[in-house]
Amino acid sequence: MTFPVVTRTIHRHIDVDGVKIFYRESIPDRPDAPVLLLLHGFPSASHQFRRLIDVLGTRYRLIAPDYPGFGHTQAPNGFTYSFDRLADATEGFIQRLGLSRFVMYVFDFGAPVGFRLAQRHPEWIAGLVVQNGNAYTEGLSAGARDFIALRPETEGAENTIRDLLTLPGTRGQYESGTGDPELIAPDGWTLDQHFLDLPGRKEAQVALAFDYRTNLGRYDQWQAWLRKHTPPTLITWGSNDPFFPEPGARAYLRDLPDAELHLFDTGHFALEENLADIAPLIAGFLDRIWT
Repeated sequence: MTFPVVTRTIHRHIDVDGVKIFYRESIPDRPDAPVLLLLHGFPSASHQFRRLIDVLGTRYRLIAPDYPGFGHTQAPNGFTYSFDRLADATEGFIQRLGLSRFVMYVFDFGAPVGFRLAQRHPEWIAGLVVQNGNAYTEGLSAGARDFIALRPETEGAENTIRDLLTLPGTRGQYESGTGDPELIAPDGWTLDQHFLDLPGRKEAQVALAFDYRTNLGRYDQWQAWLRKHTPPTLITWGSNDPFFPEPGARAYLRDLPDAELHLFDTGHFALEENLADIAPLIAGFLDRIWT
């Protein structure tokens, strides 16, 4: 009887300026395998990519870090939680691993982190996989716009953010917009909530929520970067995302008319419901563009 090859995945911490960054890395069959850097979203961490790593990790080198304030990464007291600082930590992580070229998977928070890295190091980016990672104003729902407009000085603003950090709020991000909620394993939102409930984690998320507006101010820069560098791009998007709706996916085609776009009848965490559809698209994309 022949059994499928099972991916071997290592789990490590690496120190980056006092931040102990946790990451997962698959061990592919060949040392020159294409490299895919997986940048996770809110409110999750690298564990959101576990199934994708299991499926593709024997053929490709998949690397998924946890940002400061997320997952198993440990940040020192006094760490400033902003998207600039998340990008700084991720940049240092990449440099510590000695990565010089990779395809970048940007999802949710991974887009503002990843596009900051792309601006700093365009030579690193061999291509993009964009999954519900927004860089356009039309990719913001009315609810997302209202949330981003919250300011620390506004009465009740912090409570509004903290309501999203509860178990119902976390679970809702997984199930909203899905075609079949029974296909969504409860493990993701349960583990996310565990990390959110650790000391200091909600404060970190409140700070990042208030800082999110800085990303909108950079949309023009990121779009200009896309037009200038025209990276090969695969877009896989959950069309029913309550935060980043379908127009955000189509907007990329203005700046990347050759991008490959695939829309799925699901919500924010598209891999949870459509891994069987998305994983082959990623594999084909990596095989085509990696030279």
